[in-house]
Amino acid sequence: MPTSLLYQISQILELIVCTNPKKILDVGVGFGKYGLLSREYLDIYADRRYSNWERRIDGIEAFKEYITPVHDYIYDNMYIGNALDILPELKDKYDLVLLIDVLEHFEYEEGKRALDLCNRIGRNMIVSTPKHIGEQGAAFGNSFETHRSQWSGKDFNRFDKKFSLPDDTSLIYYIGKDHLKVRGLVGVKYPLLRSEVGRRFPFVKMIHSRLVKKGSK
Repeated sequence: MPTSLLYQISQILELIVCTNPKKILDVGVGFGKYGLLSREYLDIYADRRYSNWERRIDGIEAFKEYITPVHDYIYDNMYIGNALDILPELKDKYDLVLLIDVLEHFEYEEGKRALDLCNRIGRNMIVSTPKHIGEQGAAFGNSFETHRSQWSGKDFNRFDKKFSLPDDTSLIYYIGKDHLKVRGLVGVKYPLLRSEVGRRFPFVKMIHSRLVKKGSK
């Protein structure tokens, strides 16, 4: 889907803000939600800038039909194509790479390669993927939306510098050189961030609780 699970927004956004990156690469941007939120809470909220951005946010999207004027405004560079083809060609290094609900769309070995490529060019990365992917084929005319691989916690054991966030329906991992610093800041430096996101998206907790109840049956 060009979107992702809404109740993990506050968790992932808190990780982004605690990292305080100057350069972000968003792999599989879809609708562009995390690029937009990163721009809002890093450039606008933190830096008090509404234009002339100082942060750099680049994106990769395989399906060009997803790109809208919002992407043109939010992202500094938008690369269109398969991430496995684009990532090896990127010369820049990033403070943070986002892989939000992307891995399940790769075949398993391709997903491992994508992780390695992102780890090579990113100082840190945030990865989320559903604990139970279910069945999903092409959507919105996009064959890249097909679910192809199921991931578990053991698949991330090869990364030493990491921590995970507890979540009922998704695996959420922070991997990289700043993992200790960020883990120490989560829930401490920005204790009001989750409540602020909850205020803006009041339906998040309601839907989350419904999904948890449904999964426990």
